[in-house]
This record gives sequence, structure tokens and C-alpha cells, in this order.
Amino acid sequence: MRFAIGYQLPEPGEAPFAALVEEYRPHVAEVYFPWVHSPSGRADLTRRRGYVDWAGQGRLEDDLRAIKAMGVGLDLLLNANCYGGRALSEHLRNEVASVLEHLGETVGGVDVVTTTSPMIAHVIRTHFPQVHVRASVNMRLGTVAAMAQQADLFDSYYLQRDCNRDLDHVRRLHKWTEARQKGLMILANSGCLAFCGGQTFHDNLVAHEAEVDETRNIDGFSPMVCRRLLADRANWPLILQATWIRPEDVHRYEGLVPVMKLATRMHSNPRVVLGAYARGRYRGNLLDLMEPGYGPLLAPFVVDAAALPDDWFDRTSTCGRICEACSYCRDVLERTLVRMPADL
Repeated sequence: MRFAIGYQLPEPGEAPFAALVEEYRPHVAEVYFPWVHSPSGRADLTRRRGYVDWAGQGRLEDDLRAIKAMGVGLDLLLNANCYGGRALSEHLRNEVASVLEHLGETVGGVDVVTTTSPMIAHVIRTHFPQVHVRASVNMRLGTVAAMAQQADLFDSYYLQRDCNRDLDHVRRLHKWTEARQKGLMILANSGCLAFCGGQTFHDNLVAHEAEVDETRNIDGFSPMVCRRLLADRANWPLILQATWIRPEDVHRYEGLVPVMKLATRMHSNPRVVLGAYARGRYRGNLLDLMEPGYGPLLAPFVVDAAALPDDWFDRTSTCGRICEACSYCRDVLERTLVRMPADL
């Protein structure tokens, strides 16, 4: 299995991100990245509360050129959940075109654009037919019907992450996409809750993060459902009931997906994540592989990845997610939780 990893802009003086890609070159198929000042599924790359890292674009372009020279694919993210009043505009069309033209001139072009916007997909199909268009995981396309409805716009799809562990369903979607010369990909290490009821609200907040950060917001409310729930230990089994795939189970998807996406854009240690999945094994705090990882919320406890039972994947991939009538994940969590000494 090969992986798509999320780009992190290095601070001045830090090693370029391309060095990590080079270290794991045989395992890296793509690097996905946002453009500067463009809304995406995460925070702005070079701007925080009015402060702009003016040299950031140059460091990004240097990294992209180096990564491109390695033969690794470049995937531009245009995956904000909301583009506001410009969602159908000529302005947005021109902005997309200008970014793609600029990247063509400066780094040799992008290979893929991943987007949540059917309009952006249409623009790329029409004006940049050489660029592969991929449906973002945030579109939550998890059925043949959903993918078929977008088949005229997209060359490949990220699977709705809630379906990750249902191998029979993945096989069905693989069969459908392969027959139509489409691609199917999976996000492997998301820590987000399965079927999160707050995803749309949260994704919209992220798309408008520049505005939200400059606004006086209410106190006493967390917009993130996961953090509200996990403040109560009784809800910790939700972490095991989520959608992540551990490194030891990646091999089960061989032949079904050619590339797995690893969420590393905001991760504190992308090398740990990529290394674990490249090796196909991990020993440590399971939460440290995920984005988001919830480590501080569970502290001083960690989840011992090596203590997951031998039947973990077989049980969780065939259970049908009838979690309200099952105690398996709750029981496993109690066996894998380890309280760390206070002096560590």
C-alpha cells in the first residue's frame, strides 16, 4: 500500500517537508496541500489572526518542486465546505484557474485536485482536462448511488469514512468504480467520530475560520461534538467505534484501494504516522496516530495499540455498527487503557 500525506509548511530554519517525503519515498504516492489564503478543510497555511508569513509561499513552492522532482504526485486541496456567496461565481472560477496556472508555471503543475465543490470540479473538467479531479472525503460519498450522481465530474472518490471498516461494502464500491475506470481511496487515520452529527457545522466553521477567529464568539460552548462528549469518560468507547484503520490492518485493503490518505496536515508528528503505516505496525499510544488524536483529553491515560485483541478487525469489520446493543469496544477499551505515571 502507498499513501497520500498532508503537507505541513516548515517554520523558517526547519527541514523542508520534502525531506520527509524523500525518507519514505517508496511509500508515498501523493502529497496533498492547500494553497495560501484559500479556504480548505483546515486552517490557513500562512496567515493567523492578521499575521502573514510572507515567505511561506516561497517555502511551499520550493517543497512542491522538490516533491514533484521525486515523481510524487501533487494534490491541490480546494475542499472548503463553504465558498459563501461566491460558490457559483466567475470570481471563484478565475481564482481556481489562476492558482492552477501559477502552479503550472512555478512547480510543474499539479496532478490532482481534491474538492468538495461540484462547481470547482466542473471548472477543472472544462478548462484543465489534464488534471485528475477527486471528490473530497468531506462530501461523504459512501454509496454507489452517491458516486454515480457525481460520476460526470469526478475521476476518483474518497470514501465516506464511516464506511471504512465494512470490507464487503468497500468491495462493492471498488467493483463499481473499477468497472467505470474511476478510483477509490480511503482516509485511514481520522480520529473523527463515526457518523458525527456535528461534521457539517464544524466543516463550515473551518471554511470560515479567518472570519470566526476575528469575531467575539460566545463563551461556554464547544462547537466540536467529540470534545464535548469525550470530556465524560463514559463516552471514551466512541474512539474505538470510530473510522480509523490501524497500520496492522492496511494489508486487508490491498487490491481494493491503491492509495490510503493519512491525515498529517495538522498532526504534531507526521513522521510517526507515516512510519507506522509504512511498516504496517505500531507500538505506542493509539491516539498518537490519529488526527484529531484526543491524547490530552484522556490524559493521564493512553490507549496501548499493542493490546488490541487478535480479533479486533474481524469483529469491528463485521459488526454492522449496532453499537447501542454491543459492549465489545467498551470492553476492549478497558483492557487497553494504561494510566501513565505522573512523573513521566
